Amino acid sequence: MMINRNYMKKESVRDISIKGKDFIVRVDFNVPLDESGNLMDDTRMTEAMPTIKYLLNEGANKVVLCSHLGRPKGEKNEKYSLKHIVNRLQELVDVPVIFAEDCIGKETRKIIDNAKPNEIVLLENLRFHEAEEKNDDAFAKILASYADVYVDDAFGTAHRAHASTVGITKYLPSVAGLLLEKELSIMGEALEAPKRPFVVILGGAKVTDKIGVIKNLINKADKILIGGAMSFAFDVAQGYSIGKSLFDEVGLQYAKEVLALAEKKNVKIMLPVDYVVADEFKNDANEIKVVPRGEIEPDFMGLDIGPETAKIFADEIEKAKTVIWNGPMGAFEMSNYCKGTLEIAKAMSKCQGTTIVGGGDSAAAIDHLGFTKCVTHVSTGGGASLELLEGKELPGVEALNEKERFKQYSLFVEE
Repeated sequence: MMINRNYMKKESVRDISIKGKDFIVRVDFNVPLDESGNLMDDTRMTEAMPTIKYLLNEGANKVVLCSHLGRPKGEKNEKYSLKHIVNRLQELVDVPVIFAEDCIGKETRKIIDNAKPNEIVLLENLRFHEAEEKNDDAFAKILASYADVYVDDAFGTAHRAHASTVGITKYLPSVAGLLLEKELSIMGEALEAPKRPFVVILGGAKVTDKIGVIKNLINKADKILIGGAMSFAFDVAQGYSIGKSLFDEVGLQYAKEVLALAEKKNVKIMLPVDYVVADEFKNDANEIKVVPRGEIEPDFMGLDIGPETAKIFADEIEKAKTVIWNGPMGAFEMSNYCKGTLEIAKAMSKCQGTTIVGGGDSAAAIDHLGFTKCVTHVSTGGGASLELLEGKELPGVEALNEKERFKQYSLFVEE
């Protein structure tokens, strides 16, 4: 896939000299483990491989990897130890991986000092120290002391101002890795210069969770398709009955504002025309049926968009030149209520334009349905992609060296 780097405003590893230098790389190895510590999904690890292998192939002297895993709340917890992923990491990088049982301290320093070229050092979970999330300066300075250059390749934590994402950049030349570059380039182009028609699909539970995205993209999109439980706030705003469907009461006023703003901006908000409803929130509910919008009975709840809605939405998606999708259309984890989300995924796969799936639930949904490889890009960051779609600055990205500033460092490669 070709990446338009014109939308990448920060320096990346491609812009610097690698040979003979020591690197500390912030990766996102926050991967799912089962109760026994077995790796369940290595997607985030495989996404980091291009950067790691690029550094090794270009002659880096040392490569130190650091990451968090889970929420250990500043205390050592074997459940969240990165030791569980060492074997898989070694298989992926195909070079020796040395695991440091802490991310700071004399033993860690000794391991890094003794590491040889073509070896990887993986530090223990950064969040075993509360200093990480506090963006503690002393902690950041220790991490920086391990290397000549800092590389941020963890888009999933780019919206966090932590020691390993922001604090460390005070002490080292700081550039983006290839994954972070890809995320920012693809999302940047879609948001700044989308090919049209530009269609946005939003789902999930609450309007309040997506109001920032809607208000930002309503200035850019041609059409916004809304499904999931958040659509019920719009139904209520327009006087439709929703039975006992999940309803974001706080989001009702937002829904009214969005409808008024869309009319003013001449942007089409498309809402479901039918729903799959059930008498209880269970896959094997007593009664499951399809009803038109506004005809959900008092004892029923909407759990998916209906087939007519799925067809209408799919037609819009397939015609689009740019599509961004964030949030499932229903309770996709249950087989009786996943068809709406499935039809959206199918339409994305048929679209000839740029198709982007935000992280979080929508990424989980498209993976669950087997369409990950059929779209242009699936973001690795849920919260980060959401904030990017809202038009917010990401602290971890803002802290990196801007292209025009990077020439002050001797690492810059003259063209």
